[in-house]
Amino acid sequence: MLSTEHKAIISATVPILEQGGETLTRHFYQSLFRDYPGVKPLFNQSNQQDGNQQRALANAVLMYAKNIEKLENLGPLVSTIINKHVSLQIQPEHYPIVGASLLKAIREVLGAEVATDAVLEAWGAAYGQLADILIGAEENIYKQNEQAEGGWRGARAFKVVAKVEESEEITSFVMAPADGGKVVAHQPGQYIGMLANVNGGEQRRQYSLSAAANGETYRISVKREPGGLVSNFLHDQVKVGDSIQVFPPAGDFVLADSDKPLVLISGGVGITPTLAMLTAALSAKRPVHFIHAARHAGVHAFRQHIDALAEQHPQLQRFYCYEKADAAAPQPHATGYLNPQQLSQWLPQSRDVDAYFLGPTPFMKAIKAHLAELGVPAAQTHYEFFGPAESLA
Repeated sequence: MLSTEHKAIISATVPILEQGGETLTRHFYQSLFRDYPGVKPLFNQSNQQDGNQQRALANAVLMYAKNIEKLENLGPLVSTIINKHVSLQIQPEHYPIVGASLLKAIREVLGAEVATDAVLEAWGAAYGQLADILIGAEENIYKQNEQAEGGWRGARAFKVVAKVEESEEITSFVMAPADGGKVVAHQPGQYIGMLANVNGGEQRRQYSLSAAANGETYRISVKREPGGLVSNFLHDQVKVGDSIQVFPPAGDFVLADSDKPLVLISGGVGITPTLAMLTAALSAKRPVHFIHAARHAGVHAFRQHIDALAEQHPQLQRFYCYEKADAAAPQPHATGYLNPQQLSQWLPQSRDVDAYFLGPTPFMKAIKAHLAELGVPAAQTHYEFFGPAESLA
């Protein structure tokens, strides 16, 4: 039970977390993987190496401490964590392991004089409260996925029925259940979790669903990342007929019902979740402004698909921006980086729109600032990170 005294102690640790939260979370992960190596496949080690995971956890812990008196102020942060956990199939038995490592890291990093028994007791109670919230919410989603038409719980074997090169870097994989059954309908923008055995070790990853729900198959479109363990495995080794273990769809970055004009802005492989959103919006007859940025034509995936949709649907306007254009390749509508002046020309005249954007973090930071400068209401802008959440300030 989290007492008033516990809350006061947690609030008092906020300055410490603001100054040294990342050091604490870095030590936490080192301790977790050393003491409990069995949980390591639940974490993308690339995010560990570049520090993104440590920063994301430090921010989450800090926000939790700052809002310990009013958890409702955390807003979408909790929902994002819950969906990430569901996509990776985090289970109740994982929570005590994480809690033990967190308290251990607090004591070892802060020292016994700061991390007193009272502080550890308070953080233990706070972690227990949060764990109960997450476990309950995640179980609700697991049950919903299991009971839905075409749904299931845990891993399910899927067969790759098509493998299509979409660009020099992106390849699509269409998968159908090996048991011949249906699949649960996903919302536009959601992703699936995947379990793969790579070089004798289990790896778990999340990939956006890049096609609208059809009840029969799922499609993911994967960018080959330099040094990426799973992406290179999929590109180089997985072929039609191979089996992959898949977890049910998850994610709260989904297209909301609205009659406002829709603006979809993507950079690079960030295009993947916008494709299902685009299909849904066109079916609803919504005006859509589809804006995509790529380094050059060779890495621009799905251009022919979008162009064909624009021919069929007059309410769809599409605009492409390449960092560098090649005279021998299909041309973009603009070159360089997307800027406010260019976006201003491509957005609807009224800024009363719903805007969804996704791409590399620097791209997203720029787009968020540009949309604010152009007068798009902040409450009507939506974005998601493929990896750990970061700040777009």
